[in-house]
Amino acid sequence: MAIRTCLNLGRPQIAPVTLTKSPSRNCKFSVQSCSLSSNQSHKKWREEFKVSELSEESVKSMADTGKAYVHDSLDVYGKPVLIVAASKHLPAVHDPVEDEKLCVFLIEKALRKLAAGKEQILGIIDLRGFSTRNADLKFLTFLFDVFYYYYPKRLGQVLFVEAPFIFKPIWQAAKPLLRSYTSLVRFCSVETVRKEYFTEETLPANFREETL
Repeated sequence: MAIRTCLNLGRPQIAPVTLTKSPSRNCKFSVQSCSLSSNQSHKKWREEFKVSELSEESVKSMADTGKAYVHDSLDVYGKPVLIVAASKHLPAVHDPVEDEKLCVFLIEKALRKLAAGKEQILGIIDLRGFSTRNADLKFLTFLFDVFYYYYPKRLGQVLFVEAPFIFKPIWQAAKPLLRSYTSLVRFCSVETVRKEYFTEETLPANFREETL
């Protein structure tokens, strides 16, 4: 099962749909009304998406691209860190269903790293090297919709790091679809990531000075 996102000018409401082996690239979410309660909808989604069956092995082919991973260390605020390397995301090449599975698996993995008394994770989208071939408005919307409907209040902040000019029109198109999550987004530099969110010991390797 996958969540699908159809771009729509209205406020989307998500209902789960059945995953097929040959999903359409043109529609990632079925946007329709849902009469289930929030808890029922969440439970049904987890069952149909088969969240409990996701594993390192089941997402290995997509994880091996290096496009996204959960950092080993927490940030300075005690948040688990989910990092996305946008330049390695190739929507014309990669299976969108496998992208969705990796996304949910990594969210679950990050949440398992929460310390006692903590509830939120930090998302870092590294936009260095981003080009038009990496642009994927549908998946960006999918990511925020998953958090909005099925992991509410779990996303503490999202850093868009070193966003190039070419990313601006994508962001302008995405903002109306992200609802309240736009307030969690911060555009920043690699230097900001290094100085404000990690110590020298916990800094992710691809944000260290020698790798820049």
